[in-house]
Amino acid sequence: MLQSVDVGERSVDNYRGIVADEMLDELHQVAGDLRGLRVLHLNATPYGGGVAELLRSVVPLLNNLGLVAEWKIISGDQDFFQVTKTIHNALQGGKESLSKDSQNLYIETARRNAAMLEEAYDVIFVHDPQPAPIPALCGRGDSLWVWRCHIDTSSPNPEFWAFLSQWLTVYDAAIFTLAEFTPPDFPVKQVEIIPPAIDPLSPKNFPLQKAVARQVLEWIGIRLDTPLITQVSRFDPWKDPLGVINAYRMVRNTIPDLQLALVGSMALDDPEGWEVYQRIRMESETDPFIHIFTNLTGVGNIEVNAFQLLSDVVVQKSIREGFGLVISEALWKGTPVVAGQTGGIPLQMADGVGGYMVNSVEECAESILKLLTDKDRSLELAKTGKERVRQNFLLPRLLLNELSLMKRLTAGKPLIRTGWEAWRDHVCGMVVSNSVSAPSAEFGGKTYVFCSKACHARFLKNPEHYTQ
Repeated sequence: MLQSVDVGERSVDNYRGIVADEMLDELHQVAGDLRGLRVLHLNATPYGGGVAELLRSVVPLLNNLGLVAEWKIISGDQDFFQVTKTIHNALQGGKESLSKDSQNLYIETARRNAAMLEEAYDVIFVHDPQPAPIPALCGRGDSLWVWRCHIDTSSPNPEFWAFLSQWLTVYDAAIFTLAEFTPPDFPVKQVEIIPPAIDPLSPKNFPLQKAVARQVLEWIGIRLDTPLITQVSRFDPWKDPLGVINAYRMVRNTIPDLQLALVGSMALDDPEGWEVYQRIRMESETDPFIHIFTNLTGVGNIEVNAFQLLSDVVVQKSIREGFGLVISEALWKGTPVVAGQTGGIPLQMADGVGGYMVNSVEECAESILKLLTDKDRSLELAKTGKERVRQNFLLPRLLLNELSLMKRLTAGKPLIRTGWEAWRDHVCGMVVSNSVSAPSAEFGGKTYVFCSKACHARFLKNPEHYTQ
């Protein structure tokens, strides 16, 4: 039997006053038609990444809404997770190669996990490449299978994509963060675009008094009488932590007492993280103004909350990015962001809100310096960023997207509720919580609304693509 992950109890109604009541009412209504539906979320690790954070909130809320939801994880040894990390990197465009022995290890580990999936479910969500072959190996049964890809697969290594895609043909639907992430010749007919979201009531994001946050950071050795910039992410080459260090050093030429905190998480399915961690340690060991923390040295959700709340700037200099939940996390706390212009980051910072997007170390340093030296502009950007997160990137919106997909799948036909379709951004897939002020366009006798001017502009360039 696959290992189950324990979760707590949550209530959807606790989000009233945080998100629009109309969205929560719609959530209850859609969920009412799915009461008793058995749902499984299946992934590779119970901690250390954005998927695990989402599931820890999503699963108890599904149960609160009347579904019967569980979360299970697959098992594998270090060699297996080294292979899946290689696959992960290659799907983001890396140049790795995969030996026949590595392919066989991946398949046989998936086969063992498939044999341990004993219970029956109505809908099974399989997250990312690690457990992807399971329905092909254990049989679909009477379940509906959904593959949820959280990474940027817009330009995958062709060899790796050919290897992975053979296991995806049995899925009933697939979910990507952005339409652009769907690879060419994707073998699953029904593709949904559903960006992730943050949980504003989780320990990482709930309101934290600044006095408490100061105590937390001072306890672990951070001085708060000098400027502080922070990057919170896995220790991963795609997050470019060495590029962040270089940008920080450029800014220190102007602000010599600047501190940099690199706050990373180690996960069971990411053996490469230790290699990157060691490189960062070597690069920064002579600089007392660089602080490195991990979840294995006592820095967890509350500490991350405090870092994002009290940092002058949060940096996320990603080279490739599926979504980057830390962007919305920082903006939700009213902290401006400097981030790589890649993946799901432009969706979160659309229309110039929240901070600055960059494409180089030099641009990163320049943008950090702007935010540190122009406090009024910094506060203005952070304020607009927080409002965009409130409108679009909080957990109830994600739940509404996923429940609506389950309703369509289980009914075997498109959802009839025209109100839902009218309030959905057909470019990014999100609920638009204020259709009155949202950008809109007419096409084919219908009105379409959008979460941002950026999505509106993309629709106008090719409306047929988004209305098929």
